[in-house]
Amino acid sequence: MAAPVSVETLHYPAGSLVILTGLPGAGKSTLLDRLYRLRGDETEPVTIGSVQVIDSRQSRNRWAHRLASAPKQIRTPIVHATHVWRIARAVARGHSVVAHNRGAWPHMLYGFAWLARRSSGGFHIIMLDVDPQTARAGQHARGRVVADATFARHCRRWRMLVTHARTGVLPPASGVTVLSRASADLLQAIHFDR
Repeated sequence: MAAPVSVETLHYPAGSLVILTGLPGAGKSTLLDRLYRLRGDETEPVTIGSVQVIDSRQSRNRWAHRLASAPKQIRTPIVHATHVWRIARAVARGHSVVAHNRGAWPHMLYGFAWLARRSSGGFHIIMLDVDPQTARAGQHARGRVVADATFARHCRRWRMLVTHARTGVLPPASGVTVLSRASADLLQAIHFDR
C-alpha cells in the first residue's frame, strides 16, 4: 500500500522483521539515522529497547580495516553476508528488527520472509521510493557511487517491485508501505506493539 503523506508513525507486531528497502542512495541509512539516532560509525547492530536496528553500513564499518586493500569483488560479498547473518541472528533470537536492505533484489525479500516464518514472526517491507536522479544525488553525497550498468539494473528491478507493491501483488510480505521522500521526511517513529 502507499502511505499517506501525513504518516508519522508506522506500527508493527512485536517480533516482526521490518525491511527498509530502496534504490542505492535513496536515503535508507539517513532515515534510520534520524529515527534511531545512529551516528554512522557503528560496527555492530544497535539495540533500542527491544528493537535491533541493523544497517549494512555497520557491517561495512566492521570490515573496513581488515579489507581495506581487498578488491571490491571480495569486500562486497563479505560485507553483505555479514549483514544478512546479523539479520538472521536477530530474527532467530526473537527480536523486533528494523533492517536496511541494499538495492532492489527480489530474491533477498523472499529470503527475509523465509527467515521471519522460521521464527514465527511477521515480515513487513517499507519501500523508500525516490526517482533515480534523487538516488544518484544521494550516492554522490555519501561518496559511494554505483556503476552505471549496476544502477540501471537496480532501477529496472525497483520499478517492477514498486508496481507490484502498489497493485497488492508483492509477495511474500505481510504488509508493504511505500513512502515517497516527502512521506519519509514526516515519519517520526516505527513502533512494535505487543
